[in-house]
Amino acid sequence: MPLHLCNYPGCKELVSQGERYCFKHKTEANRYKDRNRVSSAKRGYGNAWRRARLAFLADHPLCAECERQGRITPATVVDHIIPHKGNKALFWDESNWQALCETCHNTKTACEDGGFGNKRGRGG
Repeated sequence: MPLHLCNYPGCKELVSQGERYCFKHKTEANRYKDRNRVSSAKRGYGNAWRRARLAFLADHPLCAECERQGRITPATVVDHIIPHKGNKALFWDESNWQALCETCHNTKTACEDGGFGNKRGRGG
């Protein structure tokens, strides 16, 4: 598997394909990201969401995207089809929810955000 330079400015460490930062800078980047991120509860994902999520997954146990592609995969994530971006009405609108497996949800989110780790688009 080919190696490439760490994305941290000036770093000469090589990292494997699929990684963005070397160990030292990955830790630093995560600390910076975590420090500036609002808690999940403040983003609306508190106890009420956890209860609603479990009820929705009980009613929709299979990944909607996998089903569209002819696969049967258990759903583990309730996805907002249209990212709510903090809009509480859109957040709680069940017609805007779909059950997805983690792989499909991560792929969808990465596409919306401009790629894995590249926040430049919409949020989920």
